[in-house]
Amino acid sequence: QAQIVESGGGLVQPGESLRISCATGGLPLTGSIMRWYRQAPGKGRDLVAMSTSGGGDTKYAESVKGRFTISSAKNTFYLQMNNLRPEDTAVYYCNARWNVLDLWGQGIQVTVSS
Repeated sequence: QAQIVESGGGLVQPGESLRISCATGGLPLTGSIMRWYRQAPGKGRDLVAMSTSGGGDTKYAESVKGRFTISSAKNTFYLQMNNLRPEDTAVYYCNARWNVLDLWGQGIQVTVSS
């Protein structure tokens, strides 16, 4: 059964950077739409960033524009997070969607605290 696995979360201080990854286990990202969501405690799941394969169409939530970057390489896509703030603390979920397949990561905790 196809699945995607997230990695790279953790605890950082405000202003620091972190990169989280989403690996498809060999499934090519060609033709997919890649998204990162996050869910803070007591809140709903919000879209943070999205990109089509090849980077032709990329969008970001206003709160992360200029600080976060979504990218991909072969079978893995990434969310580079710079200048992190306490309000970025959340569980981050990756999602990759093809025409006939829609996969979600297990979620990974990112905590920004001094």
